[in-house]
This record gives sequence, C-alpha cells and structure tokens, in this order.
Amino acid sequence: MKLNVSCNLHFQVIEETALIFMLRPFRGSQQWINREVYTIYPAIRLLESTDSFGNSCQHLLAPVGNFSIQTSAEVMVTDSVDVAPEAYFVGIQHLPNEVLPFLLPSRYCESDRFGDLAREITFEALPGYDQVSKITDWIRDSIQYLPGSSEFPLSAIEVHHHGNGVCRDLAQLAIALCRSISIPARLVVGYLHNLKPMDLHAWFEAYIGGRWYTFDPTQSNLRGGRVIIAFGRDAADVSIFHQFGSGCVMNNMDVQVELLDN
Repeated sequence: MKLNVSCNLHFQVIEETALIFMLRPFRGSQQWINREVYTIYPAIRLLESTDSFGNSCQHLLAPVGNFSIQTSAEVMVTDSVDVAPEAYFVGIQHLPNEVLPFLLPSRYCESDRFGDLAREITFEALPGYDQVSKITDWIRDSIQYLPGSSEFPLSAIEVHHHGNGVCRDLAQLAIALCRSISIPARLVVGYLHNLKPMDLHAWFEAYIGGRWYTFDPTQSNLRGGRVIIAFGRDAADVSIFHQFGSGCVMNNMDVQVELLDN
C-alpha cells in the first residue's frame, strides 16, 4: 500500500538551541521511499548523520524566533504484518552480535526486574513467538491504553505500577518482559495508518526464529500500514527530537497519514 505521511513541528525559540531530530523514514525494513520533502524555516545549516542503530538523525542550531520543520514522505509499505505462531526461541549463543544490545536492561526497560512476572504470564507457552504473544495479550488486558496520558516516557516499572500509559509505555513494558526471559526486543517509532487519535505511534519487535517480528499491545488486530522512522533499545534512543537547553518550546505538532492510490 502507498501512504503519504507527514509530521510538522513548530517551536518558539527564546535563545539559540541545539536540536537533534529523528524524522526521516527508515530506509529498508519492508518499506520503500518514493518521495520525501524536508523543509526548515528559516533555512539554516543542518548536519545529517546515522546513529548506531541505522536511524537517520538531523543536527542543527535553532535560531531565536519562530522555527518550524515540515516533513512528508510517500512510502510503499505492506498492508499486513507477518505472524509466526510456534516460531522458535533463539538461544543466546546463536544470536547475531547486532541483536545482543536488545537483550539487556536499558533506561526505560528494567528487564532484570520482571523475570517472575514474565514466567508467570508465559507459563505453558512454547518458547519463542508464543511467549511474546502471551506477553502482548497480557498487557492489552491488564494495562489501559490512554493516548495523551503521559508527556514524558515512563519506565516499565512505572507503567506496571500505574496500570496505564501511552503506546510507547505499553511497548516498553512488553520489551522488559521479553528481555527478562532472554528474548531480544526493541522499540519502534513511526506512523500507523488509521491510528485513532492520529499521532506518531510506537510498537515493538521481538527477535524469534532468526528474524524480527512485529507486536503491538495497543491494537486488538495486528495490521500493516506501518511506516518506520526509527528503532532503538527504548524511548531514549528513538525520540523524534532531543533538545539541549531550555531555550526552546514546541507549541504545535501535526501528524497525518493518508492512503494513496496504488
């Protein structure tokens, strides 16, 4: 399916502020970028780089005054998501080196604190895909999905304690539970067609059967129409922008996903 996705950000800058953005769609991962527009106003120098996970980053120094970034892309993606019940658990000794970081505790995914709960949830499930499915279903049934309920990332422990959170929070709890039983898992940020209310979305992937599979505890039906922006260990790696200093305030963000004729 062909999607047009856009994310427009508007800031009020009180003093020059260094910003790092992560807004360009990921190259690869079952998506093809037909066209992309990235406009900065006022026009200033920008430095492009790629982080250790392969995500595209844009570095700049925002000038005083009104500042905006308007992005859009026409992207070809699949209209379905691969599923693989009974896909096998991959032993740690067989994991590729690039997958190993997604097995360890991280800032928002304290996987070393969830072993007992994960084993309780996945009791009698086949090791691998079926365990991740059990975890995803448990979060969907036990943690309330409340879009807009948190302005900053919560850790997996905090989400479990509060019993609710935004998409990012639920995904990070799932990641912590997966890692606690030695299943690598990573956070994904991007766009989802027909998401309501429309916003940037977060879900997770687990490494099973020799590849990454998509899971989403906020959606009752796992569907395609996903445009990936970035992967990371948790929200600290995939924030759409990092601000250094307090001289800048984002006063508006508009996200759109439109289905185009194929």
